[in-house]
Amino acid sequence: MARGNQRDKAREAAQKKLANQKKGHGMSGSELAKAKEIAAQKMREKQAAADAKKNGNAPAAAKA
Repeated sequence: MARGNQRDKAREAAQKKLANQKKGHGMSGSELAKAKEIAAQKMREKQAAADAKKNGNAPAAAKA
């Protein structure tokens, strides 16, 4: 049972896995900013709808 390089192989596999995790999804700065702006706009719309519902004057689109 020669398992002399088992530790080395495990270390290499762990380093490869860690490198793949660090890569991320690869969004550039402008793409990330655009994605953040889209998410912020959705949240503003949700908040406006919640405020309208709370005040009792829901928009016409929600009533239909």
